[in-house]
Amino acid sequence: MAASIESLLEEISSIEDPIEELQNLKTALLSIPVSALRDSVSGRRLDVIFSLLNTDDREQTELCVDILDRILKALSPVHLAQNCRVELQGGLTHPNETVKILALTQIGRMVDHPDAVTEILKNHDILREVIHCISGEKIAVAKELMVDISSVSAVSLGYCANSSFISQLLGELTGDDILIRATAIEMVTSLAHSQHGRQYLAQQGIMDKISNMIRGADTDPFSSLYLPGLVKFFGNLAIMDSPQQVCETYPAFQNKVFEMALDPDPAMIGVALDTLGLLGSTVEGKQVLQKTGEKFKAVLLRMNQLANSGATELRVRSLEAISQLLTLQPEQQTEDLLALTESWLHLLSNHPMDMICNISTQPFPELHCGALRIFTAIATQPWGQKLMISTPGFMEFIVDRSTGKTKEAKDAKFELVGALVSSSTAVDILGSQHYLRLKTYLREGPYYVSAVAAVSTEGAE
Repeated sequence: MAASIESLLEEISSIEDPIEELQNLKTALLSIPVSALRDSVSGRRLDVIFSLLNTDDREQTELCVDILDRILKALSPVHLAQNCRVELQGGLTHPNETVKILALTQIGRMVDHPDAVTEILKNHDILREVIHCISGEKIAVAKELMVDISSVSAVSLGYCANSSFISQLLGELTGDDILIRATAIEMVTSLAHSQHGRQYLAQQGIMDKISNMIRGADTDPFSSLYLPGLVKFFGNLAIMDSPQQVCETYPAFQNKVFEMALDPDPAMIGVALDTLGLLGSTVEGKQVLQKTGEKFKAVLLRMNQLANSGATELRVRSLEAISQLLTLQPEQQTEDLLALTESWLHLLSNHPMDMICNISTQPFPELHCGALRIFTAIATQPWGQKLMISTPGFMEFIVDRSTGKTKEAKDAKFELVGALVSSSTAVDILGSQHYLRLKTYLREGPYYVSAVAAVSTEGAE
């Protein structure tokens, strides 16, 4: 088939009216899987197809676009950047929109690739052409690609800022169309992932604008469509910069997260749980939450309620948030922080170990794994180990391979055992006998099946 494609390309290059041959080439390419196509076209020159784009014949143009789309998908972004950059740049100025979209889509693949994007950044002309092309009204992939380009470097953001696109995007944040507003928030959040993007947004007053939108959400009947996006924006901002600074500078964000955690709307609760887990995954975030006193205590009680009796998805998200809140790396385990995480666990329930154990024994793999991750979170902390050894049957539960049959459950149990074995206090608190059993479990691996168990299973069959 590779020989057939090569002969078709040679034939196309030598005739004046190549429509029929282009159709044959398209058919031949569609008959080959993309994975196989990669090997047969990676070294082939595509100049002839690119050159045939220079025509007023719409059918010829569309056939060439279909052929190039199929072939270029099979090539790596690095190969495109090194061998097709000039041709794709030319496609950005083509009068046919489908050619522009082809070029933008492939350049977008290069922008997303860490090695290929350097080739793009070396060429300021292609950046300018992309931005000029995106200013067109009909380009379908324009906005997403513009955000990607803006996020690459301060230089590329500067080009985008000089166009009308960024100001249009920021204007859509407070526009009348609620759905467009939600999309704009999502794209601004992507732009904020880079430091230069955050600096630019701060200079434009976007953080203040989004904070004001959160404040005004209570009086907007359609706020549920975009409010989760606003909260996610500040949640990501807090982790990338400083939880304390973000929460103190924009108190509306933190207040709204607590309010959403107590909201009856599952969509609001879910976003609040994810955001609280994200904030509480850092030491600074834990300290910020602790300072809120009774407000956070109410949220912890809500988490306990959701983990025990909420809808399955909310139970899973609640368990995940709790595990993030309780996690402390060994180097973070100061006396104050250990006291903080211990107090949080006991605020969840009067009998927290029983509560989590009950969840772990329910016949839902995602809940079982969520409960194990909470045990893993406290497994490296001395107070957590003391709770485990004082809970009847708990150490036997840990090394019991009959619980949790799925791969995810076995991996989660293995992670818990590994956390205990790696702790410097485990031997003293758990005792040498339990510690040796845990080390044996770790040495055997997550999927070990004893010979006795194997024989028993075989007999049962």
